[in-house]
Parts: sequence; structure tokens; C-alpha cells
Amino acid sequence: MGLTDKLDILMNERNMNKADLARESGVPYTTIDGFYKKGSDNAKLSTLKKLCKYFGCTLDYLADDDVDKNSPNTLAAHFEGEEFSDDEMDEIRQFAEFVKNKRK
Repeated sequence: MGLTDKLDILMNERNMNKADLARESGVPYTTIDGFYKKGSDNAKLSTLKKLCKYFGCTLDYLADDDVDKNSPNTLAAHFEGEEFSDDEMDEIRQFAEFVKNKRK
């Protein structure tokens, strides 16, 4: 699965189009549209990193054609200087599950 296939999946999950993605990710529309018209073989690393940051996915997922839509995406949260109790961590996990279930 290529880059544009994955972009389509990620944009569909968020009900957005290429113009929305350009506006929200900071990647120029002409760059995104160029992936669809000319291919993405020469995509800049800085562009791919912006897209990964926006979508919360790994560079491997987005850039590697051997990684498909069923590969895991990881979204990590780092809480600088804060500690959470076991109960609070359970609540955070429950909320993450709630957010995932809203997609369905």
C-alpha cells in the first residue's frame, strides 16, 4: 500500500480532504496534490514528518509500502513531571478506548 492510499485512509478517518490536510498539517496543497499526480517516490523527509506528526502515526507506517493499514499506529503521551495513580491511569486508558470507539 502506497503513501497516497494511506493518506486516503487517514483523511477518510477524519472526514477531511486534501485541502483540509494542507491547511491543518502545514504541508502545501501543491505538495500533497503532487503525491497523487506525480507519485511520492521523492517525498522529502521533512514533509513526511509533518504528516506523521499531524496524523499521530509512525514514519514507517506512512513511508514504507510494505506496512499496511492494519499495522499498529502508536500514539504516545508523555506527562512531564506528573505522576498518576493506578486509578487515574485506568481512567486515561478508558478514555482512550472511548475515543477509539467513537470512530465506529
